[in-house]
Amino acid sequence: MLDRVPSVYSLLSPSATVSNANLRSRNLHGASCQISGSRQYGALAGKNQPKNPVKAVLAGGIAGGIEICITFPTEYVKTQLQLAESSKPKYTGILDCVKQTVRGHGVLGLYRGLSSLLYGSIPKAAVRFGVFEALSNPVRDSNGMLTSTQGLFCGLGAGLAEAVLVVCPMETIKVKFIHDQTSAKPRFQGFFRGVVQIVKEQGLKGTYQGLTATMMKQGSNQAIRFYVMTSLRNWYRGDDPGKKVGMLVTACFGAIAGAASVFGNTPLDVVKTRMQGLEAHKYKNTWDCAKQIWQKEGAMAFYKGTIPRLGRVCTDVAIVFVIYEQTVRFLNIVWPEKTN
Repeated sequence: MLDRVPSVYSLLSPSATVSNANLRSRNLHGASCQISGSRQYGALAGKNQPKNPVKAVLAGGIAGGIEICITFPTEYVKTQLQLAESSKPKYTGILDCVKQTVRGHGVLGLYRGLSSLLYGSIPKAAVRFGVFEALSNPVRDSNGMLTSTQGLFCGLGAGLAEAVLVVCPMETIKVKFIHDQTSAKPRFQGFFRGVVQIVKEQGLKGTYQGLTATMMKQGSNQAIRFYVMTSLRNWYRGDDPGKKVGMLVTACFGAIAGAASVFGNTPLDVVKTRMQGLEAHKYKNTWDCAKQIWQKEGAMAFYKGTIPRLGRVCTDVAIVFVIYEQTVRFLNIVWPEKTN
């Protein structure tokens, strides 16, 4: 130990001066490398790595199932108001619809048709997020970021995929179940029996009514939502692509994205609902349905159910994005991404 302690002479000697200078230089160089390395590590750690599509499918399914159990009563009220024609309205408004439903069927009446939507919401959200991540992964930049335009087109693709694979049959069955409840003698007894009865009477195409309107609605829905979410996230992160977006901020951004989609495509939602109701036979096709609504009920009929839909969708999108992001983070812990 003593031989490592420098003497006063060795410290003051000319040769030692050079040696110490070299030592200080090495120390400064090492510190510089350490700082540089930590900055580089921080930059890498902050990148928004593209999510594995399989994780996106799992996380989306979980988020979709939880969300629909929370928000279904608002969906029920919205559908009932959209099914009512202006010439013979059954309800005077939202509260009257809730009141009549509870009086006639109890509180659980607000959950009639939940099973059909629950069975569909899980695969719907799974397809949506899975397809979105699959489409967005190849176009992300080196920081894993998307532009707003890229978010719009990836969202459009995700919306069209979920419309064809899941939403159209699910929504058709849901609307028929809810519409059936307004009859004096409901015919559908349970989800599976009801589906079998619909297929027997109308064939498989009976579960694919209003496909065009559904594709237009879902495509525009997800295009608007992912465009708004991508824009807001990019704005929030600014020059720091690794900045964490908290749960509350994600929920707020999701609610804003949901509101934007409601005002953007409620007319399509009204047409889709009419095309999938029990009286869909009155319309030749999607365009004829829109034409008849315009001629018989006026322009405002295209915005029926906007308020209950606004409440449901804002809550829906906020919940889904929050649960999705948290589920992905959990999956990234138990199932780490492979790094090159």
